[in-house]
Amino acid sequence: MEESSAPTVEKRNIWARGILMMLIVIPYYLASTVLFFLGAIQFILTLINDAPNHRLQAFGRSLGRYLGQIADFGSFATEALPFPFTDWPSGRPESSQDQ
Repeated sequence: MEESSAPTVEKRNIWARGILMMLIVIPYYLASTVLFFLGAIQFILTLINDAPNHRLQAFGRSLGRYLGQIADFGSFATEALPFPFTDWPSGRPESSQDQ
């Protein structure tokens, strides 16, 4: 009898994950649109100021990591849920995250 209950629990979990995966598509498309406009604004600011905006760089980096978290979850590469179920990813460069 225990053997039949274990697959049912796993099946429920996969359905819950499927619903989460479908819901997480909405912030994925929103974040990718924001990233597109962020890149365009950064390009214009770099043309004007001869240097990129550091705050936009950090935000773009964290937004890219967020999109990566969604992709990892959606492709079953990880069980970790992306934001808002965890903290927002850091915008710091990889080398300074370890410190």
